[in-house]
Amino acid sequence: MNVAPTDTAPSDRRRWNTLAVVCLAQLMIVLDVTIVNVALPAIQHDLHFSQANLTWVVNAFLITFGSLLLLAGRLGDLMGRKRVFLIGLATFTAASLLCGIAPSQGVLIAARFLQGIGAAAQASVILAIIVTEFPEAAERARAMSAYVFVSVAGGSLGLLAGGVLTQTLSWHWVFFVNLPIGLATFALAQALIRPDTGLGLQHGVDWIGSLVVTASLMSAIYAIVEATKEGWSSVQVLGFGGLAAALLGTFLALEARIENPIMPLRILRLRGLINASLVRGFLVTGMYSTFFLGALYLEHIRHYSALQTGAAFLPWTITVAVLSRGITARLVARFGSFAVLIAGMATAIVGLLLFGTVGPQTSFFPTIFFASFAIGLGIGTAFMPLLTTAMADVPSEDAGLGSGITNVSQQVGGAFGLAVLSTVAANRTKTLLSGHQGLTASLISGYHLAFLVGAAAIGTGIALAFVLLRPRSARKEPQLADAPTEDDSAAVPAA
Repeated sequence: MNVAPTDTAPSDRRRWNTLAVVCLAQLMIVLDVTIVNVALPAIQHDLHFSQANLTWVVNAFLITFGSLLLLAGRLGDLMGRKRVFLIGLATFTAASLLCGIAPSQGVLIAARFLQGIGAAAQASVILAIIVTEFPEAAERARAMSAYVFVSVAGGSLGLLAGGVLTQTLSWHWVFFVNLPIGLATFALAQALIRPDTGLGLQHGVDWIGSLVVTASLMSAIYAIVEATKEGWSSVQVLGFGGLAAALLGTFLALEARIENPIMPLRILRLRGLINASLVRGFLVTGMYSTFFLGALYLEHIRHYSALQTGAAFLPWTITVAVLSRGITARLVARFGSFAVLIAGMATAIVGLLLFGTVGPQTSFFPTIFFASFAIGLGIGTAFMPLLTTAMADVPSEDAGLGSGITNVSQQVGGAFGLAVLSTVAANRTKTLLSGHQGLTASLISGYHLAFLVGAAAIGTGIALAFVLLRPRSARKEPQLADAPTEDDSAAVPAA
C-alpha cells in the first residue's frame, strides 16, 4: 500500500499544530503565575485580605500545582495523555471562572487550589506529548525551543497583561481572560491531538503510593512557602519539612515492594533525567529571583508602574523568542548540548551580576536592559539542552512520569530558591534598618545580596553540570549531537 507518502504532509502539519495547542495551554499556565501578582493589591482591597492571608492567593495554586505533577504525569501514561490533558484544561478553565466571580476570600482561595489541580494535569503531560510527537532529534529540538519560549517568556508577558487588565478593567479579568483561551484550546486539542490509550488501568492504580508522594510534595512546598513568613527554624517549617522527608522515604520503600507502582523506581536510574532535573532546579532559582526581586526593585526603588515593569523585561522575552526560532537548536547541533548549556548558564550569571549593581538612579539603558537581555540569552540557550537531555532516554511508556519529574524539579526548585532569596533580601534589609540605614539603601542592599546568591546558585548548577552531565569522551554525546550540522535551517521545519 502506498499510503505513507500521501499522509506525510498532513501528519507533519498535525504534529506542529499539536505543538501549538499544548504551547498555548502552557502559556495560559505561565501567564497565570505572574499575571495574578500584579493584581494582588486590587484583590486585597476588594476582598479585604490581610497581608498574611493574601499570600494564599499565590500559595494555594503553587501547593496543588507542584504536589500533583508526579501523580498527573503517571496517570497520563496509564489513562492516555490526551485525556488527562483535556481534563486538566477543563478544570483549569472552570476554576478560572470561579476565581473571577469569587465574592469572598474563601471562595477565591478554594478556586485557586482547584486551578492548581487543573494546571498540574495539563503541565504534567505536555512534555510527554511533545516527546512522543517529535521522536527525531532535530525536530524535537525545534519543538522544545518553542516550549521553552512559552515557559520562560510567558512570565514577563504576564506582568504586562496583568498591568493592562487591572488598570483598564479590574482584577477579575486576570482570571476571565483564561475563559476564551481555555475554550479555544480545548476545542483545538480535541480535534488535533492524537488519541492515545495509555498503558491501561486494568492492573490497578497505586493509590496509596499516589497519596503518599502527593502528601510529601505538598508538605515540602507548604514548608517552603511558609518559610518566608515563619522563618526557616520555626517549628511549623521544620515540622512539615520533616514530615515531607518521612513521607518520601515511605513512598520509595512502598514503590520498591508493589507490583504496579505509580512511580517505577527504574525511572530513577535514568541519569539524564535525574541529573538534568537537578541542574535545572539550580538554574530556575536565578530566573525566579530576577522576576520577583527585579520587579520589586523596579516598582519600589525606581517607581515603575506595572506596565513599565513588564516592559523592562521585554529584552528577555524578545531574546528568548528569537532563540526559539531554531537558533538554539542549531547551536546545539553544531557545538553540542553541554557546551551550549554551560555558555547559557554563564550568561545568565552575568545578567544577575549586572542586576546586582543597580542603584536608586540606575537608568534602564544600558544596565537594566543588558541585565534582562543577558538573562534571556542565558535561559533561552540553557533550558532547551536541559529538557532534551532529561527526556532523551525516557521510554515512551514512562514519558508522562518523566515530564512530571522535570516539572517538579522546576516548581520545587523555584519555590525553594525564591523563599531562600526572599529571606536573604529581607534579613539583609532588616539588619541595615536596625543599624539606622535609610530605607532605600537598605532595600537595594538586600536585593543586591539576593541577586549575588542567585548567581551563586546558577554557578553551583554549572559545577554540577560538569560533574553529572559532561559527555564521556568514550561515547558520542546523546540526543541532539546527532542532528545535522550542515544546512540546519533546511532540516528544521519552519514554524
